[in-house]
Amino acid sequence: MKSARILSAVALSLLAAAGAVHAETYDGVHKSTSGLSRADVQAEAVRAASAPNQNVTRGSRGADPFTSTADIAAMRAQAIATANAPDQNVTGGSRYNSRVISTMKNRFEPSVQAASKSNGDAK
Repeated sequence: MKSARILSAVALSLLAAAGAVHAETYDGVHKSTSGLSRADVQAEAVRAASAPNQNVTRGSRGADPFTSTADIAAMRAQAIATANAPDQNVTGGSRYNSRVISTMKNRFEPSVQAASKSNGDAK
């Protein structure tokens, strides 16, 4: 039992010695290594403190200004064609192996408009 205590004491002392090897040493206060003078640092601090939106992250005050590159007339034509597409709210995935067979005509399609004008059905 005494030998177990002696061995544990030796083990603890070895751990303490190993810890002391890795301990940091105090080097005192380090010298400043800045290349700027005290007045330059103060002027930079004043500029940074008076800068607008200095602590605001991008996008936190709304979206950035947007500039579109698309043609407005083409977008309008595409929107009209999509809005007047036949069976636009019908999907084929409602039942297993189902298919949608369009029964509606697109009234804004050029061939349908030409047919309706020749028949005298123009509105």
